[in-house]
Amino acid sequence: MPGHAAAPQSLPYLPTTVVGSYSVPEWLDRLKTDYYQNRLSKQHLSEICDACIKAALKDQELTGIDVVSDGELRRDNDIDYLLARIPGIQVMSATKAYYYDYYETVVTNALPSHDTIALGLAEDFSFTRAHTDRPIKFSFTGPFSLSRRVRNDAYPNTADLVLALAEVLNAEAHRLAAAGATLMQIDEPFLAGYPDEVSVAIEAINVVTKGVDATWGLHVCYGNRYARPSWEGHYDFLFPAVIDANVDQLILEFARKGYDDLQLIQRFGWDRALGLGVIDVKTEDVETPDLIAARIRRALDVVPPERLIVNPDCGLRHLPADVARAKLKAMVEGTAAVRQELPRDEGAAPAAGGALHSVNGDTHGEMIDEATG
Repeated sequence: MPGHAAAPQSLPYLPTTVVGSYSVPEWLDRLKTDYYQNRLSKQHLSEICDACIKAALKDQELTGIDVVSDGELRRDNDIDYLLARIPGIQVMSATKAYYYDYYETVVTNALPSHDTIALGLAEDFSFTRAHTDRPIKFSFTGPFSLSRRVRNDAYPNTADLVLALAEVLNAEAHRLAAAGATLMQIDEPFLAGYPDEVSVAIEAINVVTKGVDATWGLHVCYGNRYARPSWEGHYDFLFPAVIDANVDQLILEFARKGYDDLQLIQRFGWDRALGLGVIDVKTEDVETPDLIAARIRRALDVVPPERLIVNPDCGLRHLPADVARAKLKAMVEGTAAVRQELPRDEGAAPAAGGALHSVNGDTHGEMIDEATG
């Protein structure tokens, strides 16, 4: 596999990570829009994105993040980057007034065999792997949320479209795993707006993860478009259906909403890892390490340290770079303070047992050593 040849890495208890997206500079905003208005070549944009991803990785490394991401910096938004690559999904116009806008798309015939569809995500991962020695989380939008932006003129009902998209994503996940991806995250930012359809979404998530030897996370939030929530509420709608999801981690938004929903984890007996949102990405106010530590301690009353992961609520794309760095630095420092309070055998142990094990592999309850070569 291309990339750094490095010794396998283990992670501490309370590993720190990001949800996916990273701060998008204003100049990159403008250049991406130029591309969608045919004023910039695809090759030029790709080279620009390469440089931005390298910088985002370095930012995360310097702040001390344990598990990094590519910042999703190649993507125009959470939907179109995938939909535009799926044969059978028709984009009505490839020109956008602003790159972050959504395409108008339609499906008029059943999607072709998923084995013939490659979305290019494995290549995205390989580039990232070649430029960091840290463990990598690779995220992509889930089938339910993708379906919300497609006019369905092909399938009898929306559920059939969701499941067809899930098959496409499963094939791509197999390609990602073959490229070396060991931790993948499915994002379902639209699910909170359709709580009555959670069972369909969970069925589709299980199609995505089927047979893929990787650690799987599921991120469900209340939307983060232009740093504003799309919906409000609590995670009651997610339970108990999510218990049946074949994922290893559930990554939820807490910092903005408060921590009352931790009782759902306890009441319904969620027995896998919890990604705890401790950074509010919808404000530029920087949390203090002490506040981060207090939020982690509260979660430790419900979730044991070997099953707790520390992350922002959502992606960081709408925050200025200096604010994103400051928030991540505070998150790392607050987490380090809590690690020091753990018993010696816990504070030094790998965060593997519940936090980073695979639903489809043979690593349940064992230390995860991510090969980075």
